[in-house]
Amino acid sequence: MLKRIAITGPESTGKSWLAAGLAAEYGEPWVPEFARQYLEAINRPYNFNDILKISEGQYEAEEKLTGRAKEWLFCDTDFLVTRIWCLVKFGKSHPWIDHMVENHTYEHYLLCNTDLPWEADPLREHPQLREELFGRYLAELEQRKLPFSIISGTNHARLQNAIKVLNGIKEK
Repeated sequence: MLKRIAITGPESTGKSWLAAGLAAEYGEPWVPEFARQYLEAINRPYNFNDILKISEGQYEAEEKLTGRAKEWLFCDTDFLVTRIWCLVKFGKSHPWIDHMVENHTYEHYLLCNTDLPWEADPLREHPQLREELFGRYLAELEQRKLPFSIISGTNHARLQNAIKVLNGIKEK
């Protein structure tokens, strides 16, 4: 049975790096973050409805890759990311995103800790809110009783910590 793994958390916590590393380790596909591709292409400031389009695009990309996965599908972002993004930026979330948070769950969520240094990027917005945002992710995962692990560590240690979690899931 296919196990979808959501790699979630605040900006600049190594989600993309971790997704790529896990995919390489297990020889499985990973779903890149659709938001980056979308935002680089629109050539204007994004708005509330753009986050819905990003969520839909992320879902479509994920669904396309399910056929290539044998055991694992690593998803570099999830609907919690777009929900929290909407709430922080616009003070509300899209009903479709909220529906997906409730109904499109993952085998396990890897919540990336903020123990990595911030890396500036034109698409990143909140270096000063990383701890607060981490708290929001943690609260959402706990409140919804979703299976998750906090992934900490730098470089190889971070990847090894995630592998240890996934190997534990595999043994179940």
